[in-house]
Amino acid sequence: MRIVMAGASGFLGSTLVERLRRGGHDVVRLVRRPAEAADEATWNPSSGQLDPTLLVGAAAVINLAGAGVGDKRWTARYKSLIRSSRVDTTGTIARAIRQLPAEDRPGVLLQSSAVGWYGDTGDREATEEAPAGTGFLADVCRVWEAAARPAEDAGTRVVLLRTGLPLDAHGGLLKPQMPMFRLGAGAKLGGGKQWVPWIALTDWLDAAEFLLRRDDLAGPVNLVGPHPVTNAEFTRTLGKVLHRPALLQVPGIALQVALGEFAHEALRSQRVLPGVLHREGFTFTHPTLESALRAAVDEQAPSAA
Repeated sequence: MRIVMAGASGFLGSTLVERLRRGGHDVVRLVRRPAEAADEATWNPSSGQLDPTLLVGAAAVINLAGAGVGDKRWTARYKSLIRSSRVDTTGTIARAIRQLPAEDRPGVLLQSSAVGWYGDTGDREATEEAPAGTGFLADVCRVWEAAARPAEDAGTRVVLLRTGLPLDAHGGLLKPQMPMFRLGAGAKLGGGKQWVPWIALTDWLDAAEFLLRRDDLAGPVNLVGPHPVTNAEFTRTLGKVLHRPALLQVPGIALQVALGEFAHEALRSQRVLPGVLHREGFTFTHPTLESALRAAVDEQAPSAA
């Protein structure tokens, strides 16, 4: 299968490229600089430029592009970048697909989104049928997903990957936490009652491949583990897996001082469930948090030795 991918250099993108190539797929990476390798193609989503002919012959397009939500303090400028880096890339790809004749269009667009769509759910369970929530990230997710509609209107199957928090020692949520926990400085955030929508990296990759193959599935799909936990339980379990105490607490006010507006998002509760994956018979390799964390820690062990 020939696959065109945006966001291939990021944490999830680079891992997915490796997985797909091991599976025998031909992956072409969209880059914003002049192409330097045979598997690269240049585009400029900031100005909406993508040659539609680059997508001809592709069975699938995968778009994982977007500036990191927690990479920098949320200034007005960075919030604008979070939004534009998602909407511009998605809209550019969707419009390029729409420009192609029907026989040349990719069969599927796997379009990144996030569980931020649901806002703060409190203790309420949320599957894909739940409405959009409120707040900055929920607003971003709404316009982000809407930007993919030209591809859907053109007849391409569009799957919206509402991703939770993938667990891997080399990126995402765990990378900055692991050193602190290994030093015995692991701490719950705020009261610790907020729900955490985690997913093992292996299961995220398996789910992406599952959705590539299932040509009968479209629309939003929650890429989260089947058993969300509270932040307090997450903290205890990570401490247990690392054989370190995790008894500290970071007060909400301290997070607000350190993170600014992003602290409100870090403390939100998201009890999100994988409704579609469960209904369609997807099998999780790591259905429990402890299993997912042990896999992440074991994977890091050779490089830590």
